[in-house]
Amino acid sequence: MPFLYEQLDTLRDFGSYTEIPPYIQENVNQRFELRPYQIGAFENFITYFENEKMCRKPTQTLFHMATGSGKTMIMAGLMLYLYKKGYRNFLFFVNLSNIVNKTRENFLNALSSKYLFADEIRLNGELVQIKEVSNFQYSDDDAINICFTTTQGLHSDMWTAKENALSDDDFANKKVVFISDEAHHLNVDTKALAKNKDEQDNYKSWEYTVRRIFEMNKDNVLLEFTATCDIHNPQIRAEYESKIVYDYPLSKFRADGYSKEIKTLRSDVSVM
Repeated sequence: MPFLYEQLDTLRDFGSYTEIPPYIQENVNQRFELRPYQIGAFENFITYFENEKMCRKPTQTLFHMATGSGKTMIMAGLMLYLYKKGYRNFLFFVNLSNIVNKTRENFLNALSSKYLFADEIRLNGELVQIKEVSNFQYSDDDAINICFTTTQGLHSDMWTAKENALSDDDFANKKVVFISDEAHHLNVDTKALAKNKDEQDNYKSWEYTVRRIFEMNKDNVLLEFTATCDIHNPQIRAEYESKIVYDYPLSKFRADGYSKEIKTLRSDVSVM
């Protein structure tokens, strides 16, 4: 079976794809010109999401893109697109807390040199704010509400009741966009199946927690991003064949001239 991105490449060859809407480029930071492969990533997702015959519900996609290729810009642009589609609640989670902090800075701090959005975001003719929230109980229907957490923190919150933390109530009757960076950390259970079938009973794993809340609403969207998807692992390939919406690995990134060549030298001198 071909990968999802290969099916989308075929549609593109026949001109059956959706072009990136102007409002995405208008509402991201104008200092960062979108590169052709980033535009391709947007168009692949939008083509898939708007194709009722192809798009599965709830919607899970993986962007397999090289480190340094600007995955967070794709995240920002897709927030704008999905806001236009009626989504207001966004959950960003990743394995490491320092990445959470860097991403929070890129999404929220307009004074940062790496801020991803325009000075003013205008969608549907209205000024739209980006707000950080700790849960979605009182989220703003006229804003992009983002909750930042680690994978471990999300897992803990969902199994242990805490004041002002995320809980099942945040997902029971709301459609949410889940954004996972370095998503290979989500594959703990998938990889484990090849080693020990008994591990299928480990219902309190990170992956199970994410899967459980993701599947609470058929309109939920899960956007996974990683530079290192192990597609040669049969279990991983079987899981992600129908989900990899865009493929831009390091080899393509380097061939297009965006990545600096890195040379490694061998030395027999011991390092003290």
